[in-house]
Formats: sequence, C-alpha cells, structure tokens
Amino acid sequence: MQVKTLAQLAAAGRLAGRRVFIRSDLNVPQDDAGNITEDTRIRASVPAIELALSAGAAVMVTSHLGRPAEGEFRPADSLAPVAQRLSQLLGRPVPLVRDWIDGVTVAPGAVVLLENCRINRGEKKNSDELARRMAALCDVYVNDAFGTAHRAEATTHGMAKFAPVACAGPLLAAEIEALGKALGAPKRPLVAIVAGAKVSTKLTILNNLAARVDQLIVGGGIANTFLLAQGVPIGKSLAEPDLVPECRKIMATLAAKGGTLPLPIDVVVAREFKADAVPRVCAAGDVHPDEMILDIGPSSALALVHLLREAGTIVWNGPIGVFEFDAFAEGTRQMALAIAGATADGAFSIAGGGDTLAAIAKYHIADRISYISTGGGAFLEFLEGRTLPAIEVLQQRARD
Repeated sequence: MQVKTLAQLAAAGRLAGRRVFIRSDLNVPQDDAGNITEDTRIRASVPAIELALSAGAAVMVTSHLGRPAEGEFRPADSLAPVAQRLSQLLGRPVPLVRDWIDGVTVAPGAVVLLENCRINRGEKKNSDELARRMAALCDVYVNDAFGTAHRAEATTHGMAKFAPVACAGPLLAAEIEALGKALGAPKRPLVAIVAGAKVSTKLTILNNLAARVDQLIVGGGIANTFLLAQGVPIGKSLAEPDLVPECRKIMATLAAKGGTLPLPIDVVVAREFKADAVPRVCAAGDVHPDEMILDIGPSSALALVHLLREAGTIVWNGPIGVFEFDAFAEGTRQMALAIAGATADGAFSIAGGGDTLAAIAKYHIADRISYISTGGGAFLEFLEGRTLPAIEVLQQRARD
C-alpha cells in the first residue's frame, strides 16, 4: 500500500511556508461536564503536528467529535476541550477557529484547530463541493486519522482528491505499514485470533482470514458455535446454531489449504454469568445442560501457548474468554503472555479492537506487542478484506 507520507515531504523540504491541513482523530470520550476522560487519541495526533511545525508549515488541524447535526453548532459538540489539551501537549497556544470553510489565517510555524468538521453540511456525504472548498485552504492535505479510514467523508476522502498534495501522517502511515506487514507479506506461520460473542458479527473476517492464515484461533461465543459445528455439547453457552453451516465452510476452507482451526479440548464452565460464579474445569464434551462455557481450560491454554510461540505473525482481535471476571480470565492471560513472548522472540504481532486493548492493558503487555491499532472499525474492515476509502485515495494520489 504505497502512499506519500508527511515525513517524506518534510525531509524533502516541501513543507516550509506551506499551508498544511491535518485531518486527525480527536474524537475523545468526555464526561457529562465536557471534561476529557481519556486523551490517547489527542496524544497520538501530536507527532504529525510537531513534524509539520518543525518543518516551517502553517498548520491547520481538524477532527470530528461525537455525532453533531450538520449545520447546527452546539457547545457540546465543540472541540474547545481538545484545543485546551492540545495546547498543553504542544506547549503553545492552539486557537480554536469556528467558521473556517471560507478561509483560515495562520502563519508559518503556528497551528490552529478548526472546529468540529462534521458540523459542516456535506461532510458525511462526502460532498465534492465542500471538499473542494476545504482543499482550497491548503497546499498539503494530511490524513492522520486511521480510525475514520473506512469512511468516505469530505475531510477523510474528498479533500484528498482535490488538494494539491495528499499524504499520510505518521499515525496513518504506521497503520498502513503494520497492516501490510501482517497480511500483505507476513512471516509464516500466520496465526489469527478472532474472538467475540457472535459469529454473525465477524463472519466476513473469519472467511477472509481462513483463506490467508495458517492457523485460525477462535474464542468466546464464536468458539462455542464452532464446537456445535463439530457436534460437541455446549450446554446453555452463548452460540448461534443457525450459523453452524458457515462454521463448517470456514473449517473446510482452512483444511483445503492445510490450515487448522484448533478448538478447546477442555473448558471452564459455570452455571451463572457473574464474577463470583463457581468455575468448573471439564473436557470440552462434558459440559452439563445447565452450564455455560466462559473460558478455555488449562490443557487448551497450554496448546495455544505452544502454537503462538511458534508463530511468525500474529493478528489478534478479541479475548479468548470472559477475562473481565478473574475466575474466567486465565485463558486470555496465557494467550496474551504467549503473544508477548512470541513477539520478543521475533514474531510480528498486531492487535486491535476495544476488548483486545482492554486485555492488553490488564496484563501490561502494551510494550511487548509489535503494533497496537487505533482503528476500531477501520481495523475490523481491513481484516474483512475491504478497501478502506481514505487509504485508497491516498494510493491513487501517490501515483500523480
């Protein structure tokens, strides 16, 4: 996935005195009083801004925040708290500009934050008229918002078509490189972990990965449906019996190419879904009718650890059990540590998805994963094999 990058333009001296427009992802969570409760996305946006500033550019930054109604400004939708936090992180004032479509005044070496881009009429529909007007504000357009790369909107796609130069910021460039490394030309064996409540929500991912990977590990309710497909009783565990035929097709796809889908040989069960439920370890085929599977058992975890430690590339999306409850967290813990260990031994690992990030934080292995995707929906759509519009247009512009 070849694209121009902001770093390349800076190194070539092509940013000095230029108007640089950066589309960041500053969509951070806030409490009822509007205070930012978690600023990871703001901190992740800083390298692109600092790179452009250090190269002598006049920098404009914008992002969406929440779900504002187009054409209607409400204080609750304002990027004002983001401007304040960005000022602290950059150590310089970051003025917030509210009405910016018709022109922005910013000097080389300075930065301004442009108010919530989704307030502009035509943003979400990717209006060419709006995109042209915004593209006229800059000499260089930078997309550094991988979290919105799966959406074709005026600031994520349209502007890239019409700006004189369009490129990827460091955050987006890193995502493109990591995803390409994981699935484009992976070091083998390639192992993918896909876990979650329902096969139906990740069926496209499972089908796409089955055609690519050497081993496909499934967990959670997804694994329960695959167990059903093999005729294994699962008691009252969460599953989707109507998708058993799809699971069998996925297993057939893997088998036809020499791949495997290792299912649990033992499991941890309980009669209730709650933190203080009494756990019981049993063989996968010995689940009672009134029990539900909430984690893999120790023998399954050991087999999983051995498989992961032999991997060349690991793609991780989802915890293997109900890791929020300590009694049913051991499978996910063992898996997380095995991925970290494989990475230390030279494997390339990439992880993404909200629950996955929570597990990484719980087991303190963030610095032992090769790349942690910030993408959310964009990460999942990439795993589905879909073309991400914001990246596709940058690829097209790279050929200009």
